[in-house]
Amino acid sequence: MSQRCEICGKGPKSGNIVSHANNRTRTRQRPNLQRVHIVENGRRLTRRVCTQCIKAGRVTKVA
Repeated sequence: MSQRCEICGKGPKSGNIVSHANNRTRTRQRPNLQRVHIVENGRRLTRRVCTQCIKAGRVTKVA
């Protein structure tokens, strides 16, 4: 299953964990995705949406 927000398209980022001895290890930061029931074009759908889209009001949640 894809780790991508279905509204804004936000996906995982990659980077390094750098220790005090300057050793570098690869890491991934994944978006905080939640399953929400939304209304889209008059239909009730389940989408995987990041929490920033929920807080910004980019989706209309089913009451």
